[in-house]
Amino acid sequence: MSSFTPVFRCLLRPNVASRLVTRPLSSATFTSTPRAFAARPKFLGKEQPRLRLGSNAPNFTAETTHGKIDFHEYIGNSWCILFSHPADFTPVCTTELGAFAKMRPEFDARNVKLIGLSANGLAQHDDWIKDIDEVTGSSMHVGSDGSFPVIADESREIAYLYDMVEQSQIESLATAFTIRSVFIVDPQKKIRLIMTYPASTGRNTSEVLRVIDSLQTADKAGIATPVNWNVGEDVIVPPTVSTADAKKKFGAENVKELKPYLRFTSLKK
Repeated sequence: MSSFTPVFRCLLRPNVASRLVTRPLSSATFTSTPRAFAARPKFLGKEQPRLRLGSNAPNFTAETTHGKIDFHEYIGNSWCILFSHPADFTPVCTTELGAFAKMRPEFDARNVKLIGLSANGLAQHDDWIKDIDEVTGSSMHVGSDGSFPVIADESREIAYLYDMVEQSQIESLATAFTIRSVFIVDPQKKIRLIMTYPASTGRNTSEVLRVIDSLQTADKAGIATPVNWNVGEDVIVPPTVSTADAKKKFGAENVKELKPYLRFTSLKK
């Protein structure tokens, strides 16, 4: 297990930390927090799908704080952000979920649905959400403006399906914390972005929103976005479009050629 994991455990609530498994696993028993398996889960014998940009997002059904869902049905005709968390009642995750809940109106305006994942049960999720709202000032509880489902992935099966576990922990999922992964999935259920953070590093929610803006703008206008781009700023004419065609599309006076391969244009008109 990573050197960070013991530190993470000590930061958990005492009543939760006391239930974490610390004894070595035998070949006959696969123990999970807070459940025990009589045998090693069958899903560990399955081949993990290769998750690449443009590949289909694997579908699954899961119990969540909003009831049982089919992932693809939940996405529907929207974009979706699936993001994982190492465990409930952990400090970094608490700040992240509160931040995403506060930004839900921004995601709603962009036709984006949120769905979180943590490797604990629904009862713990519900208690944790109360803490999140209290500590961050969010409104994440069911029925509120900031609410979105959080998957109860006690077995780590979905974490395994989406390869959200560190290499050093792949054979000991009973005690493994899922790493912080972000998947952006489009309405066609294609994976458009993958970001993976170590357990010690919190995500930047503004960057996730910025990427959504970039992807949607690129799809709509057929452009690319430069470094640190934000909505309203100049965009890049992709190499697949000639300068002549770019001037026809965006206007002759609206294409700035710095190099034959680097042309900027504005979408403000």
